[in-house]
Amino acid sequence: MPLDAKFIGRTYPPTEPYEVGREKIREFAAAIGDPDPAYNDPEAAKALGHPDVIAPPTFAIVVTMRAADQVVYDPELGLDYSRVVHRDQKFTYTRPVRAGDRLTVVTTVDDIKVLAGNDVLTTRAEVRTVEGEHVVTALSSLVARAADESEG
Repeated sequence: MPLDAKFIGRTYPPTEPYEVGREKIREFAAAIGDPDPAYNDPEAAKALGHPDVIAPPTFAIVVTMRAADQVVYDPELGLDYSRVVHRDQKFTYTRPVRAGDRLTVVTTVDDIKVLAGNDVLTTRAEVRTVEGEHVVTALSSLVARAADESEG
């Protein structure tokens, strides 16, 4: 059964604040193999005009994935996560994520459509500081593969 298009426009409550730590940024940068000193050295980040180390651009996935769980595991939506593949991800920044940020995420279902029998779910996650400053918007698209007829 296709996902219900009535979910388009549904917004989920803000997540609990996520405090961004220097070590988490360092670990993330190391995991993706990015040696930029602004991710590891506060003085290098300050030389670039930042108050502390900044995170690599894809770091936002750490906080937005947690928020996406609200949508993915919403029992009313009925998404079969065992059939999901990640289709697309885009980040639009107002400023970099910085160590010390306390971030919350509000996720909205932007679109639901069916392509070749597969459900395509597009979400928008607005990441803000607890003070309300916009940091990044993450657009994500998931595909839930259609059930194979041989599966019953």
